[in-house]
Amino acid sequence: MDEQDLVCLSNYIGGSFVEHSGKDWMDVLEPATGRVYGKVPLSGSKTIDSAVEAAREAQPGWGSLSPDDRADWLDRIADYLESSYEEIAALESRDTGKPISLARSLDASRSVTNFRFFASMIREQEPEIFENDDSTNYVLYKPVGVGALITPWNLPLYLLSWKVAPAIGMGNTVVCKPSELTPMTADLLMRAVDSVGLPAGVVNLVHGDGIGAGAPLVEHPGVDLVSFTGGTSTGEKVASSAAPMFKKMSLELGGEELQHCLRGLRDGGHRRRSRKVWFPQPGTSLSVRL
Repeated sequence: MDEQDLVCLSNYIGGSFVEHSGKDWMDVLEPATGRVYGKVPLSGSKTIDSAVEAAREAQPGWGSLSPDDRADWLDRIADYLESSYEEIAALESRDTGKPISLARSLDASRSVTNFRFFASMIREQEPEIFENDDSTNYVLYKPVGVGALITPWNLPLYLLSWKVAPAIGMGNTVVCKPSELTPMTADLLMRAVDSVGLPAGVVNLVHGDGIGAGAPLVEHPGVDLVSFTGGTSTGEKVASSAAPMFKKMSLELGGEELQHCLRGLRDGGHRRRSRKVWFPQPGTSLSVRL
C-alpha cells in the first residue's frame, strides 16, 4: 500500500482531533494479509498531560448536568454508532482478524447496546434510603472525577463503549487509551462524540503503547479512577502505580492460561508466520509470533 493511502490516526483532546507532533509512529497491520494499512501515533507524557487537563476542565460542568441530560447524550452517541453499524463491523474484522459475521453480531451490536443500556440505567437510578429507628441513611451517586480507560486489542469498541458509557453517564470525564494494535474503532467512537457535539473534554483519546502513554496516564495525579482490561502481569503494574494515590480501580485480567496453548503450537512446528490469534472471550486474546 502506498504511503498516501495509509490511514494515519490522530489523538482526540478537548473536542478536537489533534495531529501527532512527534516522530514516533506504529504500523497497523491487517492480520488476514500481514499488510500495513494504517499508522497510529506513539504519544508520550506531554500529550497525556494535555488530555488530562482537558478532562479536568470539563468535569465540573459535565458533572453538574442532570442524569437525564447525560443519558440523552449517551443515546445520541448510540444513534451515531447504530448508523455506522457496517463500518464498525468492517473495521473490527480488518483490524482484529475476526470473521465479519462475528464483528457484526458481537462488536457492532454491543457497541450500540452498551450506550443504550447505561442510558436507561441512569434514567432509572434513584437515591437509596435506609430507615432505622433513630436515623435515616441516604446513598447518593456522585461522579469520581477523571477516569483513565485502557482497553485491549481483542474487543476494541465492545470494551471501550462498555467503559465510556457508564463513566460519562455518571458525570465523570475520561481519557481513553486503546490498544495500539487495533485502534480503528476507537477513532470511530471519537468521530461519533465529535459529530453529536458532546461537550469538549468529556471524552478524550490518546493513542500509544503501554510504556509511552499507558503508564503516564495511570500515574497521572489528575486521574481519579483507572479502568484496565488486559493481561495479568500488566494489571499488576497498573495496580501498583495507582494504589499509592488511592485511585479507584477496576481491573479485568486474564489470558495466562493460553501459554499452554501457545507452547503446543510451537512444539507442533507452527512457526512460519507472525499473526494475531483471536479467542472469543475477553482476556483470552493475544498477539503472538509463531
